[in-house]
Amino acid sequence: MQTLVEQATKHWGYLAPLLSMPSDDAAYDARVDALDELLELIGDDESHPLASLASRLGDVLEAYDEEHRPIPDVAGSDVLRYLMQEHQISQSGLPEVGAQSVVSAILAGRRQLNWRQICGLSERFGLSTDTFKEPNPTRRVAG
Repeated sequence: MQTLVEQATKHWGYLAPLLSMPSDDAAYDARVDALDELLELIGDDESHPLASLASRLGDVLEAYDEEHRPIPDVAGSDVLRYLMQEHQISQSGLPEVGAQSVVSAILAGRRQLNWRQICGLSERFGLSTDTFKEPNPTRRVAG
């Protein structure tokens, strides 16, 4: 075991910067670049010796994102409204959701998107179905 510790000590100076929490956005960006480089090297080989390093580095980046760049919970209707504006789509131009009156009720908050509608919108816009789900009312978002 001592040999393992000796090897870790010898190489720790090179690994520590990758595995420590970034102190700012520049350090975060440097770790993202390192992760991209690792992933390019590893490819699809999950048994690659550096695969666990890439996984840990991904965990560090995710923790930084959660702390410094939280994603707010957004209602599916708000996402739909944004996409309609972004793509210049009228209420009648969403057959995935239904008739104009159904779209209107969803945008007004009188109805929620159902699973069929969510799947259709997800496919149309190339987004995860989670994008259109209603936020968790028990989750608090720092503001």
